[in-house]
Amino acid sequence: MQQWNLFLAFFRVGIFGYGGGPSSIPLVHKEVVEKYKWMTDDEFADVLALGNSLPGPIATKMAGYIGYRVSGFTGMMNAVLATILPTIAVLIILLSFLNNFRELSWVNGMTQAVVPVVGVMLAVLAFDFVKKSKQNLGVWVTLLIGTASLLLIEGGGVHPGLVILVLLLFALLRPMSKKGTDRDEYHSKEVSK
Repeated sequence: MQQWNLFLAFFRVGIFGYGGGPSSIPLVHKEVVEKYKWMTDDEFADVLALGNSLPGPIATKMAGYIGYRVSGFTGMMNAVLATILPTIAVLIILLSFLNNFRELSWVNGMTQAVVPVVGVMLAVLAFDFVKKSKQNLGVWVTLLIGTASLLLIEGGGVHPGLVILVLLLFALLRPMSKKGTDRDEYHSKEVSK
């Protein structure tokens, strides 16, 4: 049943992820965090951040990792195939159709009408990430990191993966807080159980 659920979850992502990798991220979130609860929001955010810093399409990277985490090597293969097979089939069919009828106004309008929907999906996901960041880091740190990232990526032309890598390195190398490390907090929770 787990393999079937993995296949269905990532098949839906592959079918409805119109617009490429970024547009499929909210769909992956809906399946993985909200529907099947294979991950928490924080775990998903970590996977997304790390996946964005690595080369290759984000949807297949996330499918591979999540599939592996849920059901090992078989789950990884299942999730990746479920993600790419629908896309390949739809791409062949859709491109053949669009090339034959691209001069028709309704075909052109159909492809343009999807863009705002994808934009809204990305905006909702971004808003959720900002809310979570605000809870974990506070308003000012969230605004500072968000503004600096925007300026570096859009204004300075810095690759997003490089910005994420620098932030990950900073988080790893920063001095521990006075309250103790996350490891200490996790250990104390485990001991109290």
